[in-house]
Amino acid sequence: MIKQKPIKIERKIIHKEDEAVRFIALGGLEEIGRNMMIFEYKNEIIAIDAGFQFPEETTPGIDFIIPNISYLEGKKQNVRALVITHGHYDHIGAIPYIMEKIGNPPVYATSITKEIIARRQEEFPHSAKLNFEIIKPGETRKLSENFTAHFFPVTHNIPEGVGLVLETPAGKIVHPGEFKFDYDLEGKPKDLDIWEKIGKQGINALLLDSTGAEEEGWSLSERVVEKELERIFKAAKGRIVVGTFASLLDRLNEIIKIAERLGKNVAVSGRSMKDNIQIARKLGFMKFEKETFIPLEEIGKYPDDKILIICTGAQGEPEASLARIASGEHRHIQIKKGDTVILSASVIPGNERAVQSLRDEIARQGAIIYHYKMMDIHSSGHAPIEELKTVMRFVKPKFFIPIHGYYFMRWRNAQHAQEALGLKPEQTIVSDNGRVVLLKKDSALLVEERVPANYVMVDGLGVGDVREVVLRDRQVLSADGIFVIIAVVDGATGKVRMSPDIISRGFVYLRESKELLFETRKLIRRVVEETTSKMHPVNWSWVKDVLRERISSFLFRKTQRRPMVLPVIIEV
Repeated sequence: MIKQKPIKIERKIIHKEDEAVRFIALGGLEEIGRNMMIFEYKNEIIAIDAGFQFPEETTPGIDFIIPNISYLEGKKQNVRALVITHGHYDHIGAIPYIMEKIGNPPVYATSITKEIIARRQEEFPHSAKLNFEIIKPGETRKLSENFTAHFFPVTHNIPEGVGLVLETPAGKIVHPGEFKFDYDLEGKPKDLDIWEKIGKQGINALLLDSTGAEEEGWSLSERVVEKELERIFKAAKGRIVVGTFASLLDRLNEIIKIAERLGKNVAVSGRSMKDNIQIARKLGFMKFEKETFIPLEEIGKYPDDKILIICTGAQGEPEASLARIASGEHRHIQIKKGDTVILSASVIPGNERAVQSLRDEIARQGAIIYHYKMMDIHSSGHAPIEELKTVMRFVKPKFFIPIHGYYFMRWRNAQHAQEALGLKPEQTIVSDNGRVVLLKKDSALLVEERVPANYVMVDGLGVGDVREVVLRDRQVLSADGIFVIIAVVDGATGKVRMSPDIISRGFVYLRESKELLFETRKLIRRVVEETTSKMHPVNWSWVKDVLRERISSFLFRKTQRRPMVLPVIIEV
């Protein structure tokens, strides 16, 4: 067990001239996604990544969730750099919403990551023009007076992923981004010399992705995935539909190569996927014959066994291509018996129900379905336990901070570090979003100080304007519905005229609840007339509050449900 007690440190000590580098996660701990972390020393701040998180069951109607950067807004003149480790949206998705608020610092990114960011930025014409600094693995960049970054290549599932060794006044800190091991044809891990060289530099602290910290063993080689996909492609009698992530460019590249070898034509459904393939081809990361691709609207002109469709939506997202195909709402693609549908992606936690519904709908229409639990057709981009331990042993840090993932994932990763390196519990810091970790050359302390790190919701054009009360209302509406009361009241006498109108949505079916509605109307009349008789002049806001409270209590006693009660009083 890891036992940690927050250590109180006086503010006057925190701000001494020779004090520690402050490490703070603004997102990426306690969830999957929303990755953004900062290092602060004196008047200099370096940020790493700025991603979004997909909505949860507790955030109905939200487009996505971004990091809370209010701490940086008050110090935007101190933000010297934003370093991006790779081009996945959980690491870049928040950029259009935050850059002006944090002073629009230079964005350090590799060429393909830069292009993906820039393409998305076009969707936000009024946002700040970004200042890019193109980096390459192996380069060293001085980010500020006290921070220098040495970039090194990592294998993920998108080209040009990088990690960095950050030189700081507290020593060298390693942030590898997200990675897994790649393997040669004999099954041996490649590029271990990179980790070995890092370990010889005397690393003070290692931050390590915890997404795979519960997964035993080693990564499944992408070579195995390619062979399995090719085997399915060869056996397919009709059209093939592959659903995967738009940013899974290495996998997409191999799928296109297999299609070319088998003489199939490729159509793409999903704008983000089309954009990413174009970017990758432009930069030379993908090479294919121009005639391989055909317009989606022309797939009917080719024999079924010559068609391969790649699309977004393997997570069951309702607006993505695969969901629209499954529901019959896609303009150009309808599932038919004999189609082969391949879901080449694991299920992100929280999406299980949506993915199951997607599979059900496709299966009902007669398609043959394959997913990653049936065959080796997906390899995660996140290192499992044995790869994490291998990196720990090579790097040999004094202190270990697990990042990325829910608390249990990070807690498990800290246990792995204790087992692999013999670190003591106080040398493995399991932090949370907003908590401050003070890093020195000889210590790493989790202190009580916190900065704002609560969810910032993006909903349509609104950023941060959806508060807890709005979410609570949405949850009530989704759970128990709405009950609207419309009463016409004589302003002079306070008497209710005619029978009050009632509108119910998601609560009770009016035609089958006549007795309940009869009693409710009687209570509405009594409450309004009793309340107004004691007021001169009448405070109609107070009358509505009393009516809402009394009707809510009445409905709960009768039904054990709590719909949102909205009283409307029309004074005549």
